[in-house]
Amino acid sequence: MSHDGNSTAAQFQKFIDHRGVVVNFPLGALARLGLARAYAMQGDSAKAKAAYQEFLTIWKDADPDIPILIAAKAEYATLK
Repeated sequence: MSHDGNSTAAQFQKFIDHRGVVVNFPLGALARLGLARAYAMQGDSAKAKAAYQEFLTIWKDADPDIPILIAAKAEYATLK
């Protein structure tokens, strides 16, 4: 919501860095998606791709019809 990729990325990274909070918690995966989107907002496609790949790896066995997964795959596909 802030439209500030640097600040947003930093906040998602702080969340991800607290492994005890995110290991088996769905928000850990979603934080990686948020981080990927923040990097994309910054224009850093290499970091965005890596974060999207982490998210997609974590959710590889998820129901393919989940809207957020569909959106993440579409966003990932548009990265250059």
